[in-house]
Amino acid sequence: LRTVFRATETGPVQVIEAPSPVALPIIDLCALTQDDRQHEGRRLGAEEASRPFDLARDPVLRAGLVRFEEAGFTLWLTLHHIASDGWSMEILTRELGTLYASFAAGEPSPLPELPVQYADYATWQRGWLAGEVLEAEVDYWREQLSGAPPVLELPTDRPRPPVQTQSGGRVALRLDAELGASLQTASRRAGATLYMVLLSGLNALLSRLSGQPDVSVGTPIAGRTLVEIEPLIGFFVNTLVLRSHAEAGASFDETVEQVRSMVLEAHAHQEVPFEKLVEELAPDRSLSYPPLFQVMFVLQNVPPSGGERPDLAIRPVEQTNRTSKFDLTIAAVESGDSVSVSLVYNTDLFDRTTIQRWAQHYAALLESAVASPERSLSELSLLGSAEHHQLVFEAREAESFSESSTLLALFSAQVRRSPDSIAVVGDPEAALSYGVLDLRAGALASRLVSLGVGPEMRVGLLAERTPDLLVALLGILKAGGVYVPLDPAYPDERLRFMLEDSGAVALVTCGQHSDLDLALPTVRVEEMGLETFEVSVLPQPENLAYVIYTSGSTGRPKGVGVTHANVVRLLRSTESAYGFDASDVWTLFHSYAFDFSVWEIWGALAYGGRLVVVPHWVSRTPSAMVDLLSREGVTVLNQTPSAFG
Repeated sequence: LRTVFRATETGPVQVIEAPSPVALPIIDLCALTQDDRQHEGRRLGAEEASRPFDLARDPVLRAGLVRFEEAGFTLWLTLHHIASDGWSMEILTRELGTLYASFAAGEPSPLPELPVQYADYATWQRGWLAGEVLEAEVDYWREQLSGAPPVLELPTDRPRPPVQTQSGGRVALRLDAELGASLQTASRRAGATLYMVLLSGLNALLSRLSGQPDVSVGTPIAGRTLVEIEPLIGFFVNTLVLRSHAEAGASFDETVEQVRSMVLEAHAHQEVPFEKLVEELAPDRSLSYPPLFQVMFVLQNVPPSGGERPDLAIRPVEQTNRTSKFDLTIAAVESGDSVSVSLVYNTDLFDRTTIQRWAQHYAALLESAVASPERSLSELSLLGSAEHHQLVFEAREAESFSESSTLLALFSAQVRRSPDSIAVVGDPEAALSYGVLDLRAGALASRLVSLGVGPEMRVGLLAERTPDLLVALLGILKAGGVYVPLDPAYPDERLRFMLEDSGAVALVTCGQHSDLDLALPTVRVEEMGLETFEVSVLPQPENLAYVIYTSGSTGRPKGVGVTHANVVRLLRSTESAYGFDASDVWTLFHSYAFDFSVWEIWGALAYGGRLVVVPHWVSRTPSAMVDLLSREGVTVLNQTPSAFG
């Protein structure tokens, strides 16, 4: 605790300073009202916790006293992580209480001299963990983490920033005593620990949220494998990367067994410092996310130091957490049969409501797992009883009238109602009525069927922003296919990947486009005439309507399949709020490869309205956009707030 770290030509050097008094400033808040004292105390605590250290000059320990009343003080201790860990804080708190009692009684320190110091341990570790020993340990981790996804792609509320931030928030969750007891029983039955069962449930949840069965989670370990170092204050903790495969078809019991074996193996190879592991494995690095894992899991089952003495009560004071080192940290605390969980999250990625929902999902999944451990992970419920009733029964009652609807059925109803009404316009010479749009889409569907397109088959759609885009989209659906939107602005490499990854059997184009040189049957919309086409196999609500791809900003793009029922539910959920009808004029402002466009396109066609396709240059020219909105009499405009900046 009296060490500084100075830079030299050969690297940083640990310099142990001579013993000296620790500065202990006193801040007196007694003159403030009680509410103001608490507010100011929290503000000062947060300010102190965020104040940086100068490790080359400053001690790694800072202290201060805040007086809240004549006989009431709060002591703050701020330690840099380079010289401390959770175990160290327990030692420090316990020894501080012991020394206080002795010195207050005028007695000398009762603490024995330490046989070794942290510097001794550091020297020993550097000599032992080298050569063949280090190579063997690194080889284990190299094999264990080979091929692991670099990023766990949880569904964020905002795009990941190019440089990782550490702005944090916290959500608390308490698992009731009944569930806590059930988790303990499940642990004993599986020959595992509570930690392993909680981690198995977390892996299952993260896999469900991300769609990735291969999940890597970080976890801290005490690192005090030698008896001699147990009483030392210092940074001994290490971080392990726990990689598991949460296969959807595996039972929860099987998952716990897999996690148990994996955790035991990892602890047997715990000596390699995490920083050394990153150096040796050399994963692709990005400033936007931490390497090897982005989610941390912690279980604390040792009660914090404290206690009552004649003139001293030691109790921890919880501070508001405003930082998050990872995307998400799940910290569980075991106390008897109950388990409390805190979820610390990056506020630049997630909204608080999202993390609150995930916390409830975690509790529901654990409850479902211990009740039916033989069930597969995909069958474990993420919904609590109240949420289940709301989403299943109330939603079903509210939307029962639309359960049999599909996008094609909604469009066909508008064709029958008003075939001569204008459905889509691009410019005055490019307007299509509902009837003509239906016939042109029918001709395209007939051609696609002759090429072998049928139900649930993926068809790439590469189109410029013209009314023909709607012909292409409807033609694919009429053939029973699933459209895969391909924005012409995408690089050819991305377009090829999306076609290959989605398993597209054909490609529909309109306008100028990149020559992808693919061995796929290709149909140009401009070559189609007018044709009545009878759909031989009507799509069902559960059938896919389209497959849309993520941006791929954190890795390879991922295709997301969306059903007819999904889109119909979106439309119906907004119908009563806005009262859309055939008099409305909508804009297709966004790329049809961006999910915002779904509401724009189908909102117009489902209600019999008119869709105005906004040319790309107009969407980027404010004055031209205003002219278009006025000229076309637009009544429904979908925009992100930034567009109005």
